[in-house]
Amino acid sequence: MKLEGIHHITAITGDAPGNVEFYAGVLGLRLVKKTVNQDDPTVYHLFYADEQGSPGADLTFFEYPGARPGRAGAGMVHRIVWRVASAEALDFWEQRLAANGVATQRTDDGTLRFADPEGLDHELVVSTVPDAPLIADAPDVPREHALQGFDAVRAYTGDPARSETLLRETLGFDGGDDGRWEVRGDERGGRYVYDPAPDVRPLPGAGTVHHVAFATRMDEQDAWQERVTRAGARATPIIDRFYFRSIYFREPSGVLFELATMGPGFGADEDPAHLGERLSLPPKFERLRSQLERTLTPLPDPRAARTSA
Repeated sequence: MKLEGIHHITAITGDAPGNVEFYAGVLGLRLVKKTVNQDDPTVYHLFYADEQGSPGADLTFFEYPGARPGRAGAGMVHRIVWRVASAEALDFWEQRLAANGVATQRTDDGTLRFADPEGLDHELVVSTVPDAPLIADAPDVPREHALQGFDAVRAYTGDPARSETLLRETLGFDGGDDGRWEVRGDERGGRYVYDPAPDVRPLPGAGTVHHVAFATRMDEQDAWQERVTRAGARATPIIDRFYFRSIYFREPSGVLFELATMGPGFGADEDPAHLGERLSLPPKFERLRSQLERTLTPLPDPRAARTSA
């Protein structure tokens, strides 16, 4: 069995409308699912991805309106790394972000760093892998410059050696030198990188990552749950999230991991041509629709606005 790279990354926002404006409007991702947090269905769970809603490009947010700003520390992912096609794409994003009031930094490694309005760090790198690019068709982002899916997440830890056995022997990651790990399946791969933890108290909140999920094949989820449990990682039972099936556990550094299946996918309850256009509720939450449609914050449609501009 092999993990197929990063499936999705889930973060926290205190401002769903602003979140949509930034990720769908500025970054050009497609809002592929507008649903609710299945552990707290009174709040949004928003999913952004490529045009098909593919694992590997799926950035999600729980909205807790007015949530206080968080602070990444030991045991937390602190940066999301995206692939782009070329140095010219980095130039495009440097200019586009500046035009939208977002400060950027070009690094000595030739990458581009920036943060979203709530402080969540991002980095763009020129892709060096054969994975198919996962691209959203934003009307004002040239396809050759679009984001191409996840390359890595970077996490803080005070002791990266504690995680080596689980990453290498249980989950099948390779590497480990300087805290740099990679997992690669038959279709895709992704990296998991450690940085020294700052001397601050971790504070979950707006602008922080809640968990990172790695992709499994549908017919291997039971075996992964058994393998992780045997390794002593205290995995949850398999949880049916309707759009995928999940298990959760903390790796020894403290980061919350999820293993999520590469299906059924977001077309389970919507026409793929119209993903994210209405509130989608898994069947067990459908009884709450009228209440939720009255209380959830109305969201903008930045893609439609930019198409008509």
